[in-house]
Amino acid sequence: MRWVLIILLYLFIDFYAYQAFRTLSKSSFTAYLYIAVSLILIIAVMYDLIYVTEPIYKRPSRFILYGIVLTVMMTKIVLSLGMLAEDGYRIGVAVFKKISGTPTETFMPSRRRFVATMALGLAALPFSTMIYGMIRGRYNFKVLKYELEFDDLPEAFDGYTLTQFSDLHVGSWDNEEEFNYAIDLVNQQESDVILFTGDLVNDVADELSRWKDTLSTLKAKDGVYSVLGNHDYGDYHKHWVDQYEKEENLNKLKRIQAEMGWKLLNNEHVWLEKDNQRIALVGVENWGNGNFKKAGDLDKASRGVKDSDFKILMSHDPTHWESHVRDNPITYHITLSGHTHGMQYGIEIPGFVRWSPSQFRYEHWAGLYRENKRYLNVNRGLGFLGYPGRFGVWPEVTVIKLKKKRQDNS
Repeated sequence: MRWVLIILLYLFIDFYAYQAFRTLSKSSFTAYLYIAVSLILIIAVMYDLIYVTEPIYKRPSRFILYGIVLTVMMTKIVLSLGMLAEDGYRIGVAVFKKISGTPTETFMPSRRRFVATMALGLAALPFSTMIYGMIRGRYNFKVLKYELEFDDLPEAFDGYTLTQFSDLHVGSWDNEEEFNYAIDLVNQQESDVILFTGDLVNDVADELSRWKDTLSTLKAKDGVYSVLGNHDYGDYHKHWVDQYEKEENLNKLKRIQAEMGWKLLNNEHVWLEKDNQRIALVGVENWGNGNFKKAGDLDKASRGVKDSDFKILMSHDPTHWESHVRDNPITYHITLSGHTHGMQYGIEIPGFVRWSPSQFRYEHWAGLYRENKRYLNVNRGLGFLGYPGRFGVWPEVTVIKLKKKRQDNS
């Protein structure tokens, strides 16, 4: 039933988008070209879904097909909304004229042509930006730096730096040069500690085989720490023989991280020590609102940590912060999350506009937030998933410097 509804919705959108082209051009060539492109994309997707059995991580270039399909669909949606609005207006006027008894022509070819032209112009925006996102945007790496002050930061940690990256999704990458550059960019920050906040793979641990050596090069004075994201559990892989195989996949993922020199924090904490002072680094398994996995146990992870201790929390999904951390009686000074990717598409001009479809799903979807004297940083992710590109919400490495707040004696 779900697939029937999806097909009907697709046909509805396709029909209305087609009206825009037919309004602007009566050429048979235009009609045949439109139909041919639509059929080719449908057939290509159906063939890939039904007949291609090779895991997608072994040929991630297949994501390009889905990126093109998504780009075309977004373009058609904008076109169809324009034409649907014109039809809705015309029907509304016709009903009003009928009720009021005023027999006036409601169909105006010039107005419909104007609407179709405007819709086509608007549709060019998602089309061009999404194509750019696939060609250049997904490798447009950014390093974002923040300096955060705290009254209760131990003196020894004044100036301490941490580098966060997240949502690497190694199964989506097909460019080894760009991948190596991205990981080297993390190392270049020369922070005291490196923190990875989940979704290392898309589905299975074997995705790491190609990238393990590169990831092993990550080094920091106080180590490399990680937590699990929702994709790391293998919940979205549909071909497990049984539950045992799925559990073994997760165990393999954990073993590989250990072999890379990463310390995975599964509902536990460690102490980062400097000059006989320390701060707590707390890591929880994935916890997310809705249908996402809820394995995170903040109480267990913090057992033995006092409220007076300075705490950094690693939790993949920012909804965990909203539900359990923001108003927790125990203060977690900084929470580091990822997960949203900012939906890999948006517009961010500091001080002017900040928009992404992600904001309709997540209250905290990208960047640094401060509430109740606590910070949350939602890393935009370094990789990509589904749509093989980024526009506006660029791949990110975050560097945070901790500062001891000085009392103003003036």
